[in-house]
Amino acid sequence: MTYGIEFVPGNVNVKQVVNFCKLAESKDIDFAWITNHYNNRHCYPTLAAIAQATTTLKMGPGIMNAFTDTPAAMASFACTLNEISDGRAVLGIGPGDLSTLPKLAINPDKPVGRLEEAVVQIRKLCAGEEIKKSGMQFFDYDGAKLTGVTLPGKKGIPVYIGAQGPKVLELAGRIGDGALINASNPKDFAIAIPIIKAAADKVGKKSFDIGAYTAMSIDQSEKKARNSAKIVAAFIAAGSPEALLTRHGLDLNNVAKIKAALGKFDFKTVGELVGDKEIDAFTIAGTPEMVKQKCADLTKAGVTQIIFGSPLGPDMTNSIRLLGKYVV
Repeated sequence: MTYGIEFVPGNVNVKQVVNFCKLAESKDIDFAWITNHYNNRHCYPTLAAIAQATTTLKMGPGIMNAFTDTPAAMASFACTLNEISDGRAVLGIGPGDLSTLPKLAINPDKPVGRLEEAVVQIRKLCAGEEIKKSGMQFFDYDGAKLTGVTLPGKKGIPVYIGAQGPKVLELAGRIGDGALINASNPKDFAIAIPIIKAAADKVGKKSFDIGAYTAMSIDQSEKKARNSAKIVAAFIAAGSPEALLTRHGLDLNNVAKIKAALGKFDFKTVGELVGDKEIDAFTIAGTPEMVKQKCADLTKAGVTQIIFGSPLGPDMTNSIRLLGKYVV
């Protein structure tokens, strides 16, 4: 088992993220994943700052997409980050946020096909190849080659696919080195992991890193930890399909009320509506002992990297220390 930590450089500034990553490294956390949203501080310079301030932590965007960034740009960035970090770069890439892209006047057409082509071209560029036209639909490069970067060598840069639905989970198993799955509950991995494994087995892949991109909240006070997780659980519940809500036995009428309250920015009502079922379905929240047990449950389910994601807890510094002491 390895452990990662996720930061949103919108809730906290870059200097704070760097300091948190230094603390995480000192607690034997293995990866730092930095979210990528157009309306926040950009993950590229944030990751470069983390690379220069740490020595063992692996790091990468969690996650990029091939609508807002081209494969060539992502390959160049990944190689540059790998140079700055002395070989510690990883790359998280997914189909793109289908709710955000239209706001940017981007039509999110054929996201899975676009993602697959992007990963293929990124790998070729990072290997130093000059890419010839091959009839690709989205990224049919003609003579593209990275010439002014330090290439990562034979091991390349590990590519993690951000996956939710069955098509992207299958793609992850087939072409990825790992997957980043937005889930905190073993029930969701019981569905996802067999899809990944079947695809990986078909291509004879022997190793694959299954990352649980959790919503984490830890504190010595169970009440404080779970209260801190309520808003995150609310947003996840409000954006989840009915099948997922039913899988976790949630009251669809209550979720509809949560969604309506979020739409009005009525967080007081949201806090009253979100209960233990929503928190346990979509987050890992509680005391160190509770969190440790839930992480053990994910390990039994087949997860190989647990990523401690937002909100972390009522106090981020204290939360990282508790995770290092009791969980990692």
